[in-house]
Amino acid sequence: MPRIALDLNNPLDLKQVKGQWRVAQGLVPGQPNEGLTAQIANSPARLTEYDDSSWEVCTNIRKSRSKGFTFAWYRIKIELPTEIDGISLAGSRLYFETNIDNYGEIWVDGKIDRDGMVNGNNVQKRIEISRDVIPGETCVIACLAANGPLAEPRGGVFMRYATLAFETSG
Repeated sequence: MPRIALDLNNPLDLKQVKGQWRVAQGLVPGQPNEGLTAQIANSPARLTEYDDSSWEVCTNIRKSRSKGFTFAWYRIKIELPTEIDGISLAGSRLYFETNIDNYGEIWVDGKIDRDGMVNGNNVQKRIEISRDVIPGETCVIACLAANGPLAEPRGGVFMRYATLAFETSG
């Protein structure tokens, strides 16, 4: 199958999906102590309808953020294009590929496939978003990053890359 990939850190590729990354620190951004409370049940930042409009526009997902034990959310709403470079995308399969440093989760439209959990330092991850792309449809990709190792975190959180990969039948 031919593969067409868009680099979601590249402004020209982001235009093709009408997307813009937003980023905010914290398990629950904007909450005291980054939203870390004992026995927290969930973070609303994973949900499709979550309002991230006050978050920082992120022009470089590779930029390391914070130091020590921290979390950050990266969110993007994309619209699936009709074609790329003259190749129709209707009916193609769509994958999101990333490398989140250090631990990560990938939520698509408020849901996580347990395969969407990124465990370990700089582990590559590929999850299927659609088996049958319908141009014009939208989806929200929300990625949670946590710095590690948890007992002695180093550096900051970041996404090494984020790619949308369309696999077409022709």
